[in-house]
Amino acid sequence: MNAKKRVADLKKLLQRVNIEPERVEMFNLSAAMGPRWAEICLDFTERIRALGPSPIGEALRKRR
Repeated sequence: MNAKKRVADLKKLLQRVNIEPERVEMFNLSAAMGPRWAEICLDFTERIRALGPSPIGEALRKRR
């Protein structure tokens, strides 16, 4: 099974358990695309922060 399909399957699973599938992404870049990688990381970090804390992390904190 290839990585693209695994990511798509994971997104479906996350949606079924009420976790935003936007928390998972896959990007194909060459090693020469360092500046683009940095841009993607910054953008993805902003999107994750906008989603708020992970429901999984919150549930684990409540268990302690």
